[in-house]
Amino acid sequence: MPIPDYQSLMLPVLLASSKNEVRIGDVIDRLANELALTPDERAQLLPSGRQTLFANRVHWAKTYLNKAGLVEITRRGHFKITDRGRTVLLSKPTRIDNGFLTRFNEFNDFVKGAQSDRDSAPDPTSGSIDIETKTPDEIMREAHRKIDAALAQDLLDRVRAAPPEFFERLIVNLLLSMGFGGSVSDAGRALGRSGDDGVDGVIDQDALGLDRVYIQAKRYAHGNNVGSGAIRDFFGSLDRHKASKGLFVTTSAFSPSAVETAQYLSKRIVLIDGEQFAKLMIRYRVGCRVEETLEIKKIDEEYFE
Repeated sequence: MPIPDYQSLMLPVLLASSKNEVRIGDVIDRLANELALTPDERAQLLPSGRQTLFANRVHWAKTYLNKAGLVEITRRGHFKITDRGRTVLLSKPTRIDNGFLTRFNEFNDFVKGAQSDRDSAPDPTSGSIDIETKTPDEIMREAHRKIDAALAQDLLDRVRAAPPEFFERLIVNLLLSMGFGGSVSDAGRALGRSGDDGVDGVIDQDALGLDRVYIQAKRYAHGNNVGSGAIRDFFGSLDRHKASKGLFVTTSAFSPSAVETAQYLSKRIVLIDGEQFAKLMIRYRVGCRVEETLEIKKIDEEYFE
């Protein structure tokens, strides 16, 4: 079964605290066992890599219950049910969610405060993001993914419209940004020496130039995919250079036969299609820049202790 959304976890979290003070870590483990989550589901991380998805959703369920006055924080990492929470459980609800919590003024004040903070910004719930199932963390990351996807498409469009020489230089600059050896001037000279023998660029894999990566670049329009013949031609070029590895980059995609050919050849040939290339440009800030940095803060428990 899929990992439950945070609202589906509100009632189980409240029930878990119905007798004594509980530790949030113990509640996470207990609910994971009750839901029979698989090891992979328990280990699934948020994009930040700092917290599991399930733990994040349990934390948000507890936070919303706290805002509605159904549980209270007792000490670091611990909470317990309130009298209001016990009254709610006596009514034997089948589900507790945001709609249920709107009967409590404290929760409505919390929601109104959060909405007023967003008045000057576009509503992140106005698109396909489902506020009823996603935590604020997930909404933020979904919006970030959409921004990156639009940026990646814009980058690809710009690269496809540029001259082939620009694309070749761009690949070398990206590899340098990724930490490959050499310098921009060295890479430029290597590119200029490549000639018309099936290699568009050469870059040192280390600062001393003991190992080199040979590059083939194909600036193709969307839909004009690279076939297996181009991979075999590049393999022949690597053989002439006595090279053991190569990088084949295209702004389009690779046909299934091209991917299969690269996998079974005796030389290591890495294939980078347009989608992956654009993601690497964004990751290493090549052709794009940081417009704004948003800081996500959390309580410093040690300060209050």
